[in-house]
Amino acid sequence: MASPFLAIDIGNTRLKWALYDAAHPGAALRAHGAEFLDHIERLADGPWADLPAPGSMLGCVVAGDAVRRRAEEQIVERFDCAPRWVVSSAAEAGIVNGYDHPTRLGADRWVAMIGARHRMLDAGPARPMVVVMIGTAVTVEAIDAGGKFLGGLILPGHGIMLRALESGTAGLHVPTGEVREFPTNTSDALTSGGTYAIAGAVERMVQHVRSHCGAEPACYMTGGAGWKMAPVMNGHFELVESLIMDGLLVIAQARG
Repeated sequence: MASPFLAIDIGNTRLKWALYDAAHPGAALRAHGAEFLDHIERLADGPWADLPAPGSMLGCVVAGDAVRRRAEEQIVERFDCAPRWVVSSAAEAGIVNGYDHPTRLGADRWVAMIGARHRMLDAGPARPMVVVMIGTAVTVEAIDAGGKFLGGLILPGHGIMLRALESGTAGLHVPTGEVREFPTNTSDALTSGGTYAIAGAVERMVQHVRSHCGAEPACYMTGGAGWKMAPVMNGHFELVESLIMDGLLVIAQARG
């Protein structure tokens, strides 16, 4: 019988985790949660206290070595399980890495692309893809129908944009507003400006992929703030909260 599998995604703000029945796509989800990075030390005696021990784990980290080590301490303290982390490579699980220096590509971006391609192939024939993560930073990836990562964009998320404006402009310390087509107050103007800046970058990448590949891309969106962006996008974006976890399951199965 397969043993449980622990997937971990350590972003810039939070550590997300999910425990599955087995290490393959489609495995049943047993438990999941998230902790802010300041509170990683709560995991072993808190949310993980009553979990069955996983037979294996795989994670991706963008937050740096110090945060990774704190997570590893919790994993080792609570489970008899060796921590394993994804490092972007030249090719894995159906994606070929077109980055100039493949190992410098953020692991979360790499894993999300792998998860998205598996999802796309499950749904039908191979197509180009645009994969968007909306978090502290925003990333927009382009992948051709053969699985080659063509390149991607990185831009600031909503919070960074607003903080930059507040710190660089007098008198802009205002509450978060609503997204409007024609904002008539400063709060709405700030929120709408950031939202449409991200939407514009994403839509430009969709145009690039459509032109380069000669086909309409499948478009996926994930990340903690993805639900904010999905309603304002032109065209169809499938919102997939678990895209990185899906990618970790695909990689775990491929590695055996």
